[in-house]
Amino acid sequence: MKVRLKIWRQENANAKGAFVTYDFDEVSPEMSFLEMLDALNHKLISEGESPIAFDHDCREGICGSCGLYINGRPHGPGKAITTCHLTMRAFRDGETIYVEPWRAKPFPVIKDLMVDRSAFDKIIHAGGFVSINTGSAPEANSILVPKENSDLAFDSSICIGCGACVAACKNASAMLFVGAKVSHLALLPQGRIEAKERVQKMVAEMDRLGFGNCTNTGACEAECPKEIKLTNIARMNREYYSAKIK
Repeated sequence: MKVRLKIWRQENANAKGAFVTYDFDEVSPEMSFLEMLDALNHKLISEGESPIAFDHDCREGICGSCGLYINGRPHGPGKAITTCHLTMRAFRDGETIYVEPWRAKPFPVIKDLMVDRSAFDKIIHAGGFVSINTGSAPEANSILVPKENSDLAFDSSICIGCGACVAACKNASAMLFVGAKVSHLALLPQGRIEAKERVQKMVAEMDRLGFGNCTNTGACEAECPKEIKLTNIARMNREYYSAKIK
């Protein structure tokens, strides 16, 4: 299988980047997209060229570090998958594939396809935690949680912080990410104690970092590899305005 890759190369955040074309004919349909990049880098190194820098870690769809913008979509074609789970079967023999980093002011390019996503960490540090001592794991029935709340909290907690929502949004909004993190704790008794302070601090930090506003286009939900729902944004807004009023 042969593909033509147009990959964004950029030395650092201040350098001017550009697409560089690579014709690569050592591709197996069974390769993951990252394995294909590994093979390309092996070829580049053997030819004395600089390898392409890209983020990866677990390669199991859990860590969220592998985000690439592929043919105009975060994580590439396919629904509810990360880049590391994308296989080359999704592409045709001879196809031209464009590969870019996330495009957002709060995610500056480090090098090539790597971006600095520490802005998400700063939002979490602002309030995305429970600061009280909850002790060891309690007996299951000592703190009763409605089944619906438990399920919704779990659905929100599976956000891996990859940034696909930001990359997909025309405004580079982080509200789906923040909404998921706020919802996760707001739905549980342990999180209600600091709920008002948490949502105000996290939203303030999100705004300070330069993320855009939500205009309800739904691109974030459509491209989220964990299928985080827009209802989390609505819950975050309710929590925020309730906290402001009180």
